[in-house]
Amino acid sequence: MKRAWSALVALVLIAGLFGGCGSLNGKAESGVTSGTSDSTGTAGTNGTDTKEEGPVTITIWHDKEDAVAEVLAESLKTLEPDIVVVLEKKSNMTEALKTVGNDPNVAPDMYFFAHDKIGVYAEMGILTPITDILPAEELSGYMENTIKAATYKGEIYQLPIYYETLLFMYNRLYMKEDEVPATTEALYDYMVENTKGGHYGFIEQHSTPYYAAGWINGFGGSILSEDGVPGLDSAETIAALEYHKKFVDLMPGETEYATVNTLFNKGMAHSTIAGPWLIPTLRDNGIEVGVAAMPVIDKTGIAISPYMGVQGIQVLKYAAANKAEAVEKVLRQIMDVNLQVELALISGCAPASEACYEMEEITSDEVVMAMKETAEHAVPMPNVPEMDVMWTVVGNLLTDVNMSGKDVGESAKEAQKEAEQLIENMQ
Repeated sequence: MKRAWSALVALVLIAGLFGGCGSLNGKAESGVTSGTSDSTGTAGTNGTDTKEEGPVTITIWHDKEDAVAEVLAESLKTLEPDIVVVLEKKSNMTEALKTVGNDPNVAPDMYFFAHDKIGVYAEMGILTPITDILPAEELSGYMENTIKAATYKGEIYQLPIYYETLLFMYNRLYMKEDEVPATTEALYDYMVENTKGGHYGFIEQHSTPYYAAGWINGFGGSILSEDGVPGLDSAETIAALEYHKKFVDLMPGETEYATVNTLFNKGMAHSTIAGPWLIPTLRDNGIEVGVAAMPVIDKTGIAISPYMGVQGIQVLKYAAANKAEAVEKVLRQIMDVNLQVELALISGCAPASEACYEMEEITSDEVVMAMKETAEHAVPMPNVPEMDVMWTVVGNLLTDVNMSGKDVGESAKEAQKEAEQLIENMQ
């Protein structure tokens, strides 16, 4: 039962995480289609070719909050009347693209989505490298790790817009600024001293793979390598799980998303590791939340290194071949620094362009700057197809070692075998 629950939680979490940083709502304005189409979709605009008379229509699928879509749509209106951009919201982007990505009659021209599915669509043969449209040197102004996230088998398939990482957060009512732990051992000492009377010094979703990844990466281990090889039984991953266990022992036994957020929201936890999407709710509830750099792991000298998710634009092959000029103009409009700043701030994320960090709107934002600091050692989420099978396997592994008390080494070896078999079955 616990394994089924862990798997369900992991799937819900990942779906939420990569829909964007925030949960902003707003009424769709002109140029934004906000319906939730089914997996087959009805883009119906790819028949328009740049050789035809009249405006070229570019359809962009997205899964973003209405406020983000409205800002993007307003900027892209400047391309009219020559180019008309239609933003169409999709409730299940992954499956929609898998279903119709090879059909130019219903597929979009571009899509605005997280980077972690790039490998899936590249293997389907539906994507065009961004560098086939824009000179590679024009991407040199983007943060190196966002370009790394966008790269699959040596090709850059995404124009990054903004990114997200988990953040170390603390309740200023309980944890004073001079108490914010610089290292994990300092964090552990704080937990020992303050976990009592229904309060917790620190909590996190310790048995959810997305959160545990930060500890594993900080030990030099990995859930999955860049080329799709599981690393669950490596000495580094096992060491990370064993070390992390003493922190887990001072947290609630069940630490799914709702439990952790409720405890922190109610002021029953002094600190946590969570996504920036939680901050608006915390502030609305009167929590004076602070954000800080991730603690450095004493045993390795590396900070807790969570996964990094990058949101950006990908281009389908048909559009690149038949609407090349229009596609390039749309991409260049999206590259505008002012637009990237506005999109990042309204989403609660951090912009991908380095030039944005010379602007006061960004440098004065505590959350964005903390995210940038965390991103310096964060690990881009693997974008290879093999990652799809890892969430359940790792969730079960974490349940075994953190909640069922099973031996870490033996559990890791069993999980490694399961992951390797599932990946072999994918071939």
